[in-house]
Amino acid sequence: MKIKKVGVLGCGLMGSGIAEVCARSGYDTVVREVSDELVEKGLGKIRGSLDRAVEKGKLDAQARDEAAGRLSGAVDLHDLADCDLVVEAIIENLDEKKKTFAVLDQVVKDGTIYASNTSSLTITQIAMSTKHPDRFVGLHFFNPVPVMKLVEVVRTLLTSDDTFDSAFAFARSIGKEPIACRDNSGFIVNRLLVPYLLDAIRALEEGVGSVEDIDKGMQLGCGYPMGPFTLLDFVGLDTTYYIANIMFEEYREKRFAPPPLLKQMVLAGRLGKKSGRGFYEHGKK
Repeated sequence: MKIKKVGVLGCGLMGSGIAEVCARSGYDTVVREVSDELVEKGLGKIRGSLDRAVEKGKLDAQARDEAAGRLSGAVDLHDLADCDLVVEAIIENLDEKKKTFAVLDQVVKDGTIYASNTSSLTITQIAMSTKHPDRFVGLHFFNPVPVMKLVEVVRTLLTSDDTFDSAFAFARSIGKEPIACRDNSGFIVNRLLVPYLLDAIRALEEGVGSVEDIDKGMQLGCGYPMGPFTLLDFVGLDTTYYIANIMFEEYREKRFAPPPLLKQMVLAGRLGKKSGRGFYEHGKK
């Protein structure tokens, strides 16, 4: 189907980025939040990002103004009724996602494609809250969305060919490089990345090396842009802990089990960059 108008559920870190790239790529985009205050905060974040793109020479002023003109905010789910595609980027909580899609299912027009930006839950779990699981896909973007090129396009056992092909083409149309994934917890990237990060923490626990030396080893020895502990602090230790628990519940394999040190640091409030301290100090109290 031809996608012309996009709805985005959630205007936080990921939702605002998704809405921005859609608007910049020529799509009329409506972003929905649970309150007017959050809508304005999210739209302000997008406008700020567009302004910075102009300052850096990545976007001209006319393109910025045109993108801003394609954006609108909403609190009522009925304002997404005429969207051709709705991308969900709300809290990583299965019950909340299912409740939202169950309501949305009663609102949108026939033929609307549903997508979730979940990074750890399976798409099938969410899709079964609707009456149209054949029109449901995963569209997993990466942070920061305006910069990161990859989108994992996830199909379930029930996703129709037309839905998958339309979602794949849409990802390309907004300047992303899509890859096809089967519906497993973690998809491709997190299924490989999470065990790597957890193994780095286990190596630290076992005294294999220091935080700094393990990071430097993976950077200089494997050519990674950043070491595992730098990445953990950037992603958030609480986020990694949450995703690891979901994946361990799904696979029941030790490589997905959070190490004791990770749990202890989360309980202690050492969450990484967001809290000012994780495996490194980040200059905040």
